[in-house]
Amino acid sequence: MNEQLPITIGPSEALNAQLPGLTATVNKLEAQLNFQALTAGWYGDEENILQTRLSLVTSGEFSAMQQQKQAGERYDFADDVLSYHRSESRQVCCIVALTDNELALFSQRKGLVAAYLRTKLHKVLNLIAAEEDLSPF
Repeated sequence: MNEQLPITIGPSEALNAQLPGLTATVNKLEAQLNFQALTAGWYGDEENILQTRLSLVTSGEFSAMQQQKQAGERYDFADDVLSYHRSESRQVCCIVALTDNELALFSQRKGLVAAYLRTKLHKVLNLIAAEEDLSPF
């Protein structure tokens, strides 16, 4: 299966270096979130599926990305989440920062990473759903 899923998650190299095992966690989470979006009806119209890219970055990387301009309508959902929506091409590029406090917590309690990311990205996707007139899940 070489086809890209509608929701993709990409951690930055800096996060991968700080959180060993993050790639495996993200791959599993990507599958779970795509399944939840499927059951919520996000993929009902195969010709009009929203492609969503969730980029996980450090707070330093996020600060730099906030200054950059990207195509699409910008939504600042929170201090650590912003997204660009391109309605004409049904694409969303969302940048999600893991704060220094979150990273410190993960270094102390590695078992929290998967559950925390699942919750945080679930909330982000529901914010995107509200802007794109999709059902929350």
